[in-house]
Amino acid sequence: PLVADAEMLGTPDPELASTMGFSGFGKKARTFDLEAMFEQTRRTAVERSRKVLEAREREKEDQTEKEFRIPYAASSVSASSATGTGSTLTEREAVCSESEDSSDEVLSGPSMQSQSSAKGPAEDTDDDDDEEDEEFIGPPLPPGFKDSDDDNDDDTEEEDNNPVKKIPDSHEITLQHGTKTVSALGLDPSGARLITGGYDYDVKFWDFAGMDASLQAFRSLQPCECHQIKSLQYSSTGDVILVVSGNSQAKVLDRDGFPVMECIKGDQYIVDMTNTKGHTAMLNSGCWHPKIKEEFLTCSNDGTVRTWDVNNEKKHKSVFKPRSVQGKRVIPTTCTYSRDGKLIAAGCQDGSIQIWDRNMSVHTKFHCRQAHASGTDTSCLTFSYDGTVLASRGGDDTLKIWDIRQFKKPLNSADRLPSFFPMTDCCFSPDDKILVTGTSVKKGGGSGKLFFFYRETFQKLYEIEVTDASVVRCLWHPKLNQIMVGTGNGLAKVYYDPVKSQRGAKLCVVKTKRKERQAETLTQDYIITPHALPMFREPRQRSTRKQLEKDRLDPMKSHKPEPPVAGAGRGGRVGTHGVTLSSYIVKNIALDKTDDSNPREAILRHAKEAEENPYWVAPAYAK
Repeated sequence: PLVADAEMLGTPDPELASTMGFSGFGKKARTFDLEAMFEQTRRTAVERSRKVLEAREREKEDQTEKEFRIPYAASSVSASSATGTGSTLTEREAVCSESEDSSDEVLSGPSMQSQSSAKGPAEDTDDDDDEEDEEFIGPPLPPGFKDSDDDNDDDTEEEDNNPVKKIPDSHEITLQHGTKTVSALGLDPSGARLITGGYDYDVKFWDFAGMDASLQAFRSLQPCECHQIKSLQYSSTGDVILVVSGNSQAKVLDRDGFPVMECIKGDQYIVDMTNTKGHTAMLNSGCWHPKIKEEFLTCSNDGTVRTWDVNNEKKHKSVFKPRSVQGKRVIPTTCTYSRDGKLIAAGCQDGSIQIWDRNMSVHTKFHCRQAHASGTDTSCLTFSYDGTVLASRGGDDTLKIWDIRQFKKPLNSADRLPSFFPMTDCCFSPDDKILVTGTSVKKGGGSGKLFFFYRETFQKLYEIEVTDASVVRCLWHPKLNQIMVGTGNGLAKVYYDPVKSQRGAKLCVVKTKRKERQAETLTQDYIITPHALPMFREPRQRSTRKQLEKDRLDPMKSHKPEPPVAGAGRGGRVGTHGVTLSSYIVKNIALDKTDDSNPREAILRHAKEAEENPYWVAPAYAK
């Protein structure tokens, strides 16, 4: 099937191939049918040895002809021919034995000698075989042979030594989410769709395969009305999305943004948070269980971390209550599951990191009291892919890495990384060797940067200047090998490398922008009703501009509606009142109905006209 796919795709445009990193597409894929390979190898070896023998036979015949022609050189020629026949016989025996060996032993390919002989006299006759050899089908290459793959191996060795080369940042695209901070990013497990959420309450859906170079979102919605989006995450199967916003109820949407469930709101008059069914204060963070696709986790300002089941929105599954040294309630600002889903970790406002066993909610399994400065919001906790290390991004401008088995002090720490947002991220690279985080800047205070640290030594490997605003979210997708970044000025940037990255942003940058259809530019749709009566039939629209000019002259169509009254009412219009009876009475009281004019003067205004042109009264009295 790989070969079929490759042939179907054909050879792409070379410029496109270099941009996209598809340089290998023109070639056939490797085939790993070993029996067929060895059978083919045996046949080619036998055929080539036969051709070599025929060539030698011909040489021998030529020599015998020469013997007849030049009698005086007979003695010398006969000697040479004798040695030639001897050598031919030995060759024949060697080749035959070799072909027998290759047919007996399945694993051994042809020797270097038969390969080198293939490059000799049989070169012209066996062009097809040589082409197949180039396409990686056929006998294995000799050990001294240098191929492009070997160069790639050298490159990979070099990359292992220099991890900076693994960072895919040679190209970037910018997705315009809005004008306010992009505070949440989510990518589905396959890497086909990106979702962004921001302080403008919007959640936007981006489909890499469906987008063209104009980079427009295919859907935008406000799932939580007027609440800032704190966190967005696809479940482990990618079929539902967890939306955590500034209210107390987390929502679950399906892939297309339609609601699946909404968590219940707790009773804020109950003191013990275990006895209430849901959160009673603003949410801070949330995430899905990595293994159980129906379970997710949320933490809130009510001082609890709760787990939920998608199929039961009426009540949480379990409650974890972080406590300070004195045993008082502390607010968890971020929470996460370990990679195997057995542990639940929360970073709290008193600077502590507390970790529970998922099945035992009373006592913490591990905790570190002074992980970060007290009174600051720990904005992110994330476990490494191997599950042994926990990274924490503190509101005290530090990034720390911990071994939870020795939780008293961090393995490594980096400081002077300003963070102004309660959701500034940190994440591990797909190979687990690099740790990434973003920094915040004040307006006009320089550029927000993305910093890359080596996990073992915490040496700063690399930095990317992203934009002239804070870098809030960062996400390094393991399948795509692309880095997504959310910024403080409403941008979502995607960094990729045409060679090292797969799919994702590479799919949409090569598609040309679609031309806007003429029908979409009309001001309003013209409804065609061919059999309507003349009084109902609309006149055929000739030109949009002329129609707009006509509408501008029409006092009804071009009438500007009255703006709503701000503040106290005036001029008979009452500000901010409903349609109740009292508001109606107030409106009528406010109307100015007094008539200050003199009634006698008002009547006498018409006296002159009545004398000159009597119509009502005088003609009647005349008769």
